[in-house]
Amino acid sequence: MPPKKPRIVIIGAGMAGITAANKLYKSAGSKDLFELCVVEGGTRIGGRINTSEFCGDRIEMGATWIHGIKGSPIHKIAQEINSLESEQPWECMDTFLEESVTIAEGGYELNPSLVEPVSSLFKKLMDFSQGKVVEDSLKLVAKSCGPGNISLSSFLRKGLEVYWSSMNHKEEEKLAKTLGNWSKKGLQEAIFAMHENIQRTYTSAGDLQTLDYSAESEYIMFPGEEITIAKGYLSIIESLASVLPPGLIQLGRKVTKIEWHPDGHSPAAVENGHCIRPVKLHFQDGSTMSADHVIVTVSLGVLKQGVCGDAGMLFSPPLPSFKTEAISKLGFGVVNKLFLQLSPIHDQEIKNCIEFPNLQMVFHQSDDKFRHPNIPWWMRRTASLGPIYSKSRVLLSWFAGKEALELESLNDEDILNGVSTTISNFLSHSNQLYNGDANSVEKSSAKCLDFAKILRSKWGNDPLFLGSYSYVAVGSSGDDLDTMAEPLPKPSNSSPLQILFAGEATHRTHYSTTHGAYFSGLREANRLLQHYKF
Repeated sequence: MPPKKPRIVIIGAGMAGITAANKLYKSAGSKDLFELCVVEGGTRIGGRINTSEFCGDRIEMGATWIHGIKGSPIHKIAQEINSLESEQPWECMDTFLEESVTIAEGGYELNPSLVEPVSSLFKKLMDFSQGKVVEDSLKLVAKSCGPGNISLSSFLRKGLEVYWSSMNHKEEEKLAKTLGNWSKKGLQEAIFAMHENIQRTYTSAGDLQTLDYSAESEYIMFPGEEITIAKGYLSIIESLASVLPPGLIQLGRKVTKIEWHPDGHSPAAVENGHCIRPVKLHFQDGSTMSADHVIVTVSLGVLKQGVCGDAGMLFSPPLPSFKTEAISKLGFGVVNKLFLQLSPIHDQEIKNCIEFPNLQMVFHQSDDKFRHPNIPWWMRRTASLGPIYSKSRVLLSWFAGKEALELESLNDEDILNGVSTTISNFLSHSNQLYNGDANSVEKSSAKCLDFAKILRSKWGNDPLFLGSYSYVAVGSSGDDLDTMAEPLPKPSNSSPLQILFAGEATHRTHYSTTHGAYFSGLREANRLLQHYKF
């Protein structure tokens, strides 16, 4: 005889997992039509959403932004639960209202007339790659990159070369002019690199050479402003989880192996008078659990290790080749955040200091004599450092790739020394570049800099995540994201659904986002509801 009710187990209590559980429970679970369970390897819900506090401010260690408020389900939920307002100060509560100050290594503050042409060029190239503008000259740039899959970096750098080659003789002479210890061409390249480094944190690609150019046009952004959530991103997860009965979410239940039946499950196999459920989960503590359906929402990083790594196979038998190839080809990078609290200062010292600016940092790109020898390598691809909101004494900087991983391995003292050395170089000099002329300006803020404490995220080495979010790498495509979403076995009359996949890396147009994870959780919940015609 068949089991009384099908059992659905969701692995992971992040956005995708909790959304799927919310949908399934409200649609059929509350009517006791099936057994539902969420197993989470960690000690908290939220996954790569992790709201925290630092020095009295609400901050986000993981997901931070609602990327476009028009049409975003996350924004809709935040409105419904009154999560967009708070009396407690929160990260980026005034978004990017204040203008940034751009300073080049050596302490040269750059006039917008030097920065804007390169910034505009970069934006124009990105807009074209994302399909926002169509321009024949940029089509030629893309074509000149050569046949086959090209990287975003190849397209961007070719665009910079074309920009330089389009200059007339007089403009070329200006490029050769020395500005302090910078050539103008070197300065333009460094400003361009600063924007590339910002893009690295947006995409999680440690190097834009690994980021596929053609996939950029498939990625969809919601229109409208980008905002942070006053009461924290975790308030969204908690709201979705609040409908679930106590005990449905089980914490500290790390799955080490998923046994399944690629050829379907024979109803003839019975145990204690019931059909054996086709999927068996093994946990780190040695316990097991059987299920009719499992929704896997672990990160792409965990799937990569569990399918392609040396730590043992997560699935038994292994996943089919079409799945493992997609998992292997797609990119999954590391992005970490570093928060620093400026030490409290006395009233007299305040008079001698200026407020810390929204600082954009332009570093020398070549390994030459002008590079400050004591600025650590892991700071040199950091694009910005600034207050988390206007006049805050908590500063924030973003790191990606190998620099983000290095940040995880350093002790607090090394980080403080590295940041302090870098900022002193940028703020303690008295040079300002206006249209190619180095002028003297008074700068005393660096004399007041002293950091009291720091806090950093460590997504790369966390065994429950092994990174931050996915991207379409060179050699992969949006088709691989679709492949990630395919259930197993492939649907047929003889092979009922056993393993389903959700998470941001399974959404073709909204990968790398919380709303992409949300959509994927709904998709897999609806797949099962339709399967049972609930």
